[in-house]
Amino acid sequence: MHEQRSLSAGSIAILMLCNVVWALNVIVSKIAVDDLGMPPLAYAFGRSLLVALFLFPLLRPIPKQLGKVMLVGIAISGGSFALLFLGLKSASPSAAGIVSLSGAPLTVLFAILFLGERVRWKRGLGIALTFSGVIVAVTSPAGMQSASGLWLVFLAAVVGALGSVFVKQLKISSVRLQAWAGVASSILLAPLSLVTETGQMHVMASQPLELAGCLLFASLIVSVGAHSAYYRMLQLHETNEVVPLTLMTPLLTIALGAWLTGDPIGARLLIGGGIAIAGVAIIVLRPSVKMTRRYLVRSRL
Repeated sequence: MHEQRSLSAGSIAILMLCNVVWALNVIVSKIAVDDLGMPPLAYAFGRSLLVALFLFPLLRPIPKQLGKVMLVGIAISGGSFALLFLGLKSASPSAAGIVSLSGAPLTVLFAILFLGERVRWKRGLGIALTFSGVIVAVTSPAGMQSASGLWLVFLAAVVGALGSVFVKQLKISSVRLQAWAGVASSILLAPLSLVTETGQMHVMASQPLELAGCLLFASLIVSVGAHSAYYRMLQLHETNEVVPLTLMTPLLTIALGAWLTGDPIGARLLIGGGIAIAGVAIIVLRPSVKMTRRYLVRSRL
C-alpha cells in the first residue's frame, strides 16, 4: 500500500505527457486507418497482439475469474478500440475526441443500471452538460461531415463504459488486466478481420515501416507506457487530483488534429467541447462508492 501525497511538479509533467500521448494516439490511428489504408479491425488486432506480447509475463497466474476478465478486457480494450478505429475512417480526430467524452456519463448511467449507483443533482447536471456539449459539437459543420463515423465512436464509448463499470468486480491489477485484454481481444479480432476485411497483408507489405511505427506507438507507448504511468500516479496520489488532469486529452486532440491532420475547427465544435469537458469535470469530482473513478475518463486500455 503506497502513502498518497500531493501532486508534485514531476507528477504533473508525467500526467501531461500521458495526455499528449493519448491525444496523439487518436491522430496516429486516424493516419493508420485512413491515410495508410490499414483495415481498422486488422489494426486493432495488431495493437492487441503486441500488447499481449509485451505483457506476456503478467499472464501468470491465470485469474480465477478468467471468463469475466476476458469479457471486460475485450470491452475496455480491443472491442472499443476496434469501433473507434472504424469510426476514424471517416471522422476527424478532433470530433472523435469530443464524442469519446460520452464515456464518463455513460459509465455513470450503467452504474445506476447495474450497480445501484445513486446520482444526485450535481452529477445529474454533469451528465446533462456532457451530452449537450457532445450534441453541440456533433451538429457543427465539422461533425456533420463525419456523422456516420462519429456514431461508431459513440458506440466505442458505450462499449468501453459498459466494461469499465464491471472492472471493480475483478480481482486483478490494472496492468495484468491489460495483458489479458490483449489476449482476449486478439482472439476475437483476428477472425473478425479475416472474415470482414481484405488487403491486410498487401497494406502491411506496401508500407511496413509506417504501419509498424503506428502499431508500436499504439501498443508500447500508449497502452503499456502511458497507461502504466497513469495507474502509477493513481497509486501515489489522490484520484481527485489525478483524474481531472486527464481532461486535457480532448483539448490536445483538438489542437493536434487541427495542426497535424488539418481538422476543420469551428466555434460550434469548440463550444460543444468546452461544455462537454465541464460536464465530465463535474462527474469526475463528485464522490462515488460503486464505481472505479479512474476509468471514468480513461475507459479504454
